[in-house]
Amino acid sequence: MHVFVDETKNRGYLVAAAVILPPDVTATRRTVNGLCRSGQRRIHFTKENDARRRQIITAMTGLKARVEIYDASDHHPRDARTRCLEAITEDLAGRGRVRLVLERDDSVLNHDKRVLYERVRKFGATELEYVFMRAHEECLLAIPDAVAWCWAKGGSWRSAVESMVDQTHRL
Repeated sequence: MHVFVDETKNRGYLVAAAVILPPDVTATRRTVNGLCRSGQRRIHFTKENDARRRQIITAMTGLKARVEIYDASDHHPRDARTRCLEAITEDLAGRGRVRLVLERDDSVLNHDKRVLYERVRKFGATELEYVFMRAHEECLLAIPDAVAWCWAKGGSWRSAVESMVDQTHRL
């Protein structure tokens, strides 16, 4: 399976992890790439207007992506990120071959690598491969970006993506 991870620090700290099975990756990527406007390198949900956000969410809810939310809003941001990465790694351990794609943030890259390295070894998750990519390098990072934004925003935005969310984890 492929898992794409992004965060939001708006109204707390939460991470969305979008799970896409291998047979669905190509079609999902085609759909998400098709949502980019001419000249747009990537979808960045916070920079879209509300009408465009609704259009994107409508398309995404039709995809075969399942999302888990990791909410560590009660913790300091640096600790919250660690807790989310630890929980994701633990959840993915033992699920067989997994490719974990995280949006690259150079300011915490070394920290993230250390946490993931330690957790993969702790849980014996030898089939877990993790990579860091920029959002314009992997369009499927737009899915957790959009879902995390909507979830944190709450109200009708959260309702719009609830059908995609399988589980929430309060850390």
